[in-house]
Amino acid sequence: MIEEHSPSPDIEETSSIPLAPPAKSFFSVLGLFFLEVIKVIVLAGITIGVVRMFLFKPFYVKGQSMEPNFVQSDYLIIDQLTYGLRHKNPERGDVIVFRAPVDLKDFYLKRIIGLPGERVKVESGKVFVYNDEYPQGFVLEEDYISEETTGSTNVSLGPNEYFVLGDNRDESFDSRRFGPIQEDTIVGKAWLRGWPFNRVTLFEHHSYLTD
Repeated sequence: MIEEHSPSPDIEETSSIPLAPPAKSFFSVLGLFFLEVIKVIVLAGITIGVVRMFLFKPFYVKGQSMEPNFVQSDYLIIDQLTYGLRHKNPERGDVIVFRAPVDLKDFYLKRIIGLPGERVKVESGKVFVYNDEYPQGFVLEEDYISEETTGSTNVSLGPNEYFVLGDNRDESFDSRRFGPIQEDTIVGKAWLRGWPFNRVTLFEHHSYLTD
C-alpha cells in the first residue's frame, strides 16, 4: 500500500486579524536613530583604521628635501599594500616613507637609489651604482633632479639594506649622512598626491636607462 503525502504548506490561512504594534514614542524613535548613527560611526572608524593600518596611510610633506617634486604641505597617500600583502620588493626610483634611523618616531620621505647587494658611490657630483649586472658600475641618470649630488661616499649594501637620497640634494639629510636604511623601517611608497588640487598626481614607477 502506497501512502501519499501532500507537501507541507508554506503559508497558513488565518481568520484572526493581527493587532497593529503599539506606536513608538518620539524619544524611542530618536534613541534608535542615534543608535544607528553610532553603529555607522563605529563601523566607519574600524574601516578607516584597517585601511590605514594595512593599505594606505596619509602624510604631509615637511621641509625642502624632496623639492621640486614634493613640496611643503603636499598631502600624500602612501601605499602600504605593495611592499606588504603583495610581497613586492622596493625598486630603484621608488619614493618611500620610512622611519627615521635617528628617531623611529619620525618619518622621512626619500627616493631609493641603491638596492640590497649593490654598492653605491657618490663622487664628483654623480651617483655610481655597482651590481652583478654592471660590475664596472654605471652612472645613475636622474632626470628628476636639476643639480649635482654633493658629498662623497662609498657604501656596500647588505641583504636588506637600501641607499636613499632626497631629490633636493643640497638640502637633504639622507644615506650620505646616516647610511643605508633597513627594509623593515619602510612604511610604504608614495602612491597619490591629493593636495593641492592643482598638483594632484598618481605616481608611477620611475624607469632608468639601465632598467
